[in-house]
Amino acid sequence: MSDIICVTDRKTCCEDFLTRIERIAELNPKAIVLRAKELTCGEYKALAEKVTEICGKYGTECILHNFADTALELAHPKIHLPLPVLREMSEEDKTKFRIIGSSCHSPDEAVEAESLGAAYIMAGHVFATDCKKGLPPRGLDFLKAVCESVDIPVYAIGGISVENIDDVRKAGAAGGCIMSGLMSCPKEKLREIIG
Repeated sequence: MSDIICVTDRKTCCEDFLTRIERIAELNPKAIVLRAKELTCGEYKALAEKVTEICGKYGTECILHNFADTALELAHPKIHLPLPVLREMSEEDKTKFRIIGSSCHSPDEAVEAESLGAAYIMAGHVFATDCKKGLPPRGLDFLKAVCESVDIPVYAIGGISVENIDDVRKAGAAGGCIMSGLMSCPKEKLREIIG
């Protein structure tokens, strides 16, 4: 199984979004995180139903993002939450999920996320990326510090590519998260990126 997580971005998707999801799902990345903060709850729910169906067809893990109430409505057991959202989630709601992931930007945040019940962490942004234009990347030393601070898997995010994924692994990460690289590349390159 690949150690690459696909994080979706409908704005940078170079073809029909569900077609791209299917192309990615059939290559079995570690997971597809359905990130679509710009949608309403209703729109997200409708999209999540389609994406989870596609992922299920290929046995690819689908993780919903940010819309915890929608995930609960759909009885979907996996959610990824920004740390401020995870902080506010009740202990009772946490028990309704089998997997909760969180995004962190420092070793202290990673430790907090783990203590709040996160099963894995996305840490970034590690390398320069168009998604965070003008913001300096945190680098591999940051990633290593995050990995050493927790006992749960850490996935690097931000500028992750085929060229630097080995450096990410050497820093202690379980793998990498790729957003624009998987959303905007020619379909012929998907297999090379996912591995």
